[in-house]
Amino acid sequence: MEEDSGVTSHTEGLNGVSHECKETEELTNGHFNHKPVINGLTPGHSVKEHANGSSLLKSLPISALKQNGLLQSLATGGEQPKTEEESAEVEQAREEWEALESIQPVVSEESSPTPLISFNEALQHFQTTDLGEVLKNIQPTIRRTGLAAITHFLFGPPRIQRELLEERDLVFAIAQCSLDNSQAVHMRVLQTIYKRLTGSKQDCPRFGTHWENVGFQGMDPATDLRGTGFLGLMHTLYLVMDPETLPLARDIYKLSQHPTQNFPFCVMSINMTRIALHALREEALSKECNRRQQVVGVLNEFFVATFLHLYQLWKSQQKTISDSGFVLKEVELFAKKNPKQMLRRLDVFLRERRSGSAPRASPDPTAQQPSPCLGERGARSEGTRGKEMHFTGVCELTPDMEGEARLI
Repeated sequence: MEEDSGVTSHTEGLNGVSHECKETEELTNGHFNHKPVINGLTPGHSVKEHANGSSLLKSLPISALKQNGLLQSLATGGEQPKTEEESAEVEQAREEWEALESIQPVVSEESSPTPLISFNEALQHFQTTDLGEVLKNIQPTIRRTGLAAITHFLFGPPRIQRELLEERDLVFAIAQCSLDNSQAVHMRVLQTIYKRLTGSKQDCPRFGTHWENVGFQGMDPATDLRGTGFLGLMHTLYLVMDPETLPLARDIYKLSQHPTQNFPFCVMSINMTRIALHALREEALSKECNRRQQVVGVLNEFFVATFLHLYQLWKSQQKTISDSGFVLKEVELFAKKNPKQMLRRLDVFLRERRSGSAPRASPDPTAQQPSPCLGERGARSEGTRGKEMHFTGVCELTPDMEGEARLI
């Protein structure tokens, strides 16, 4: 049989926490045993645990700790003398609290958006960079032997003039350069393309699925540059930074987001660069380069003209992702066979757009009659959604495989 003596006393314990002590009497073997009860706990079984106050603190609600100043004590560094009985858990809590207080918000210098870069500024970077080792590996022309070499010499297109060879070689050297994360110019080019297409004002991460929104095939745009190197990004930069071609770039980008006619914009742009490189290597652009006395400007316009041709064909004929291989092959063959006509059509398209009239419908890719010429543009500045698509096979074609555009 048990009885409570009803004797209750209040004492103040650790860190100002009030302890309620209540003695109880318990009848054991005919004798009354007196046991103090502190806050509902009966000490005695785990002497070490209760001696250091650890179990006691665990049993208290957080409101009690706040009321009795324990957290304030920890925050101020614990003005009370440190005793051996203080638990390791309390010490750890103090250290964590102090560390939390020492954390201050830091404004990163890189938080400001990266400024946009123009095509000319990016080109100047490569003009002032030592590309000696890269130039050793370029192949600016098709190597022909025997009868093929004689036929090309007698009946083929004219060779590019000697004074333009350095500029031509620079183009092929850029096509050998990969995307370098340590080069600020490279990163600015990448950020500029993303911002101009999406309208974003802030920088985006170097890696991530957001690159798929502008038409790269994965989280790293560098993996899509095989076959064209950094020139693929340079041409896309030209397309989105030239005031005359920016509206066209946005029209193409809008079509690339179409529910049924979608395609990866940047990967398709890289394929246009590949076609332009092949046309330059086959000397299909030599006559126009010689006439204008420039290579970069002609190649830029030919790239845009080829992209325009693909855009008009894709849109008017309701092409889809499954038609991409055939469309790319058709566009490449027509562009290399009719470079002058391609450039004239681009000139007509841009003139009509400037005048405010609606651009003409897509030309018939099989037609051989050139569009009416409204005059030359003059010397210009040298400056996926839906189904998954893989253009890797197209981008990696070697010169002797030209005309065999296909998807893997």
